[in-house]
Amino acid sequence: MSLRSVNPANGELLGTFEEHTSGEVDARVAKAHGAWRRWRTTSFAQRASIMVRAAELLETERRALGELMTREMGKPVRAATEEAAKCATACRYYAEHAGRHLSRRDVRTEDKESFVLFQPIGIVLAVMPWNFPFWQVFRFAAPALMAGNVGLLKHASNVPQCAIAIEDLLGRAGVPEGVFQTLLVGSRAVGDLIADPRIAAVTLTGSEGAGRDVGSRAGREIKKSVLELGGSDAFIVMRSASLDDAVATAVRARTVNNGQSCIAAKRFIVHESIFDEFARRFTVAMQSLRVGDPLDESTEIGPLATPQILEDLDDQVRRTVAAGGRILTGGRRLERPGNFYAPTVLTDVPDDSPAAREELFGPVAPLFRARDAAHALTLANATTFGLGAAVWTTDANEIAQFVNELEAGTVAVNGMVASDARLPFGGVKRSGYGRELSEEGIREFVNVKTVRVGAVASSRTE
Repeated sequence: MSLRSVNPANGELLGTFEEHTSGEVDARVAKAHGAWRRWRTTSFAQRASIMVRAAELLETERRALGELMTREMGKPVRAATEEAAKCATACRYYAEHAGRHLSRRDVRTEDKESFVLFQPIGIVLAVMPWNFPFWQVFRFAAPALMAGNVGLLKHASNVPQCAIAIEDLLGRAGVPEGVFQTLLVGSRAVGDLIADPRIAAVTLTGSEGAGRDVGSRAGREIKKSVLELGGSDAFIVMRSASLDDAVATAVRARTVNNGQSCIAAKRFIVHESIFDEFARRFTVAMQSLRVGDPLDESTEIGPLATPQILEDLDDQVRRTVAAGGRILTGGRRLERPGNFYAPTVLTDVPDDSPAAREELFGPVAPLFRARDAAHALTLANATTFGLGAAVWTTDANEIAQFVNELEAGTVAVNGMVASDARLPFGGVKRSGYGRELSEEGIREFVNVKTVRVGAVASSRTE
C-alpha cells in the first residue's frame, strides 16, 4: 500500500509514499523505546536548547513550510505560513516553562519529607489530523519531548510530506535519533500500536468516530489517552454587541482554514432584535470573500482537503435545505477544478437538520434566532459537542451568565475561539477529554509520583 499526496486545488498527484511494513514499524518502536531510556535522563536545559533551535528553524523556514502545507491540504498560504510561525511559539513556551511546570512540589505532612515528582512515562503515540498539519503535531510534540517522553507520529494519510518534514526539522534541531519518528501507516495500524506494550499512551485529534475507536482501545490496554474531537461551536451575538466587529470576526471564525477547523464557529445564534441586520451584513461579507488558488496571497478561501469532504458538506447542505432551511448565499460546489465550495449562509434552519445537529467542515454558516440570553444558551448547549464557544455582548450580567453556563472547554468573550500555548485547550461532552497546551497539557503524559520519607528512629545499645 502507498500513501498519496494530492493537491486539493487541482487534483494533481504530488507524490506517493510506501507505507512502512510491520517490520519497519516494529523497528521504529524499538528505536523509540531505546531512545527514551537515554532521553529521559537529559536535563530540561538540554531539551530546551533543542526546542529553541526548532523554533528558529520554524521561523526561518515558515514560508517554505507554509507552501508545503498549502500544496498538500489546501489552506491559504498566508494562514499556512502563520501556522508554521505559531508552532515556534509552542516550542519556545515549553522551552521556557517546562522545568517549572514539572518541578518537584514539596508538601508539608507529618513525614520527614513529602513531595511530588513529575516523571516521563515513555513512548507517546500521536494520531494527528490533516487540517493543521504542523500545529497539531507541535502542540503535542513540544510538551511531550520537553517532559522527557519520546514521540511516534501517525499523521493523516493525505499529508505524508508534512509528516516527513516535521521529523526532518526536529532532527536538524538536534532531537536525537529515535526520540521523534514518523510512521507512514494507515489507520488500520493504530490498534496494534496502542496494544504494543512499549507504547505508554496515545493522543488523538480527529473525528468523534476515531475518538471512540482510539479511546476504547486505549481503555482496554489501560493506557492514558487524550482525545480532542469535533466541535459545533456556537457564536452568540447579543443586542449590545458592536455589529461591525461581530460580523467581521464571525466571518473569520467561520472560514478559518477554509472552514475546516474543530474550533471554527459553526452555529451563529443572534438576538432577534438584530438578527436581520446581522444576517444582511454577514451574507454580504461572506459573498465578498475571494475564493481561488491557495498559493495566491490574496486568496481568502481555498479548496476543501479531499473530494470526500466536499461531497459530505454538499450533502449536509442539501439535506438541510430539503428539511426547510433557506440559502442566503452559496450552497453549491464551484464549477472549477479542485474541491471548492462556495461560502454559504443558511437561515430558517430546522432544529433536527444536519446544519443544526452535525459538524459542518467547510465554509457553511447556519444562522439561528434567539429571544434572549437564556434562549441563546439553550440553543448553544443543544449539541453533543463542547469544544468552544464565543459570545458578543457588553452587558456584564450576560457575560457572567454565558461564561458560567456555556458547556465548552473554551469561551471567548467579544473575540473568537483560538488555541494558545499559554492556555489549556480541550473539550467536554463528545468533543473529547484531557487537555493540551499550558501546564495542564504537559502534565497529561507524566507519572505524578508521590514520595513520602518517614523519620528514621535512632537506636542505641546501652
